Amino acid sequence: MSLVRVHNFSVSLDGFGTGEGQQFEAPFGHAGSLLMEWAFETRTFRAMGFHGESEGSFGVDESFASQWGPGIGVEIMGRNKFGPQRGPWEDEKWKGWWGDNPVFHTPVVVLTHHPRPVLEMEGGTTFHFVDTDPVSALEQARALAGDLDVRIGGGVSTIRQFLEADLIDHMHLVLVPIVLGRGERLWDGLEGIEQRFDIAATPSPAGVVHLVFTRRTVR
Repeated sequence: MSLVRVHNFSVSLDGFGTGEGQQFEAPFGHAGSLLMEWAFETRTFRAMGFHGESEGSFGVDESFASQWGPGIGVEIMGRNKFGPQRGPWEDEKWKGWWGDNPVFHTPVVVLTHHPRPVLEMEGGTTFHFVDTDPVSALEQARALAGDLDVRIGGGVSTIRQFLEADLIDHMHLVLVPIVLGRGERLWDGLEGIEQRFDIAATPSPAGVVHLVFTRRTVR
């Protein structure tokens, strides 16, 4: 069976995956860009549109960042990752943060209490808006992915829900050396979750630590 994976998801030292006060001008709230600065110099993120004077770096951070795409057939994301609106859609003109040609190039399942019609974009990205639980969402995603893996893209509450349901097989987190103090914490309600996984840590010269959680097999 295909794997369920998380990649390049950053958390602060105190466990926050986003800051307080997300809005259009501040997708990560008061955290600004601090959680993702480690990634902006990598070739993978430069290819996604994070422009700079070079084509991007190689090294430890790029090695991890580049693993987000290969083998993925669909992404599942929460409503808050798709956009800053809350509640019923005021209009359906909003097509996500990524422009007309989003970076995914696969189907994307968006979890929301306010479904809307399927949104087809350039480059093969198709957004499906569904109101369902993690188990049912994963069934739909696997039907769209074929034999390929499913990526859980965030935000914080979406990853936490899939962890609570014990549905994640591989998780790459990036521990960023900042303290946010407020926002949305990943680990709330997940005491003892480390017992499900083998965990490997790789430090980076950028100051972050890459943590890879791999589901333990029954021995």
